[in-house]
Amino acid sequence: MKTISTTRLAVLCAVIAVALLTFGSRASALTVGDSHELGFLSLSMLLGNQDRAAYVNHFVGMALGSSDIANGQKYVRSHNAFTPMPNAVAALSGTGSKINLGGGSTYAYLFASYNGYGSEVWFVGNMSGIITIPKLTNGHALTQWTLFGPGVPGVPDGGTTAMLLGAALSALGVARRFLLS
Repeated sequence: MKTISTTRLAVLCAVIAVALLTFGSRASALTVGDSHELGFLSLSMLLGNQDRAAYVNHFVGMALGSSDIANGQKYVRSHNAFTPMPNAVAALSGTGSKINLGGGSTYAYLFASYNGYGSEVWFVGNMSGIITIPKLTNGHALTQWTLFGPGVPGVPDGGTTAMLLGAALSALGVARRFLLS
């Protein structure tokens, strides 16, 4: 049985620590009017996730900085440009101000409703980890939020899992070779 030198073990531990920090989750906060805002829906009548998805998809088709009345709602689109902007499919709903987006690319939009005020919609497709949204906006309390994923639910992830598995197996092979030589 071969022994591992302390230098090689220290280098391996450092590489693993850097990899974990690189892929760790990032926490951030969203605010009304920030660079992630997609738009504002005034006094939205929220009937269900399908209605919210239709509202978000209407924002996706709007010109930057424009306003519109459709689906019985008044839309105000922000000046922020995002790419890509896939159609929204409802994925997850909740009521707290802290939301876990996971590792990233799982969700594209966040729709937050405020009692008696309206709804804020943010683009979160480039975010990951735990985010915080305002509990109050202009004195109106957060009532509910819905995260929307891109595309059609149940569609495979496009190879991300296979890439991660391949990277893990490659790292194990390199570690084995590094430790046993």
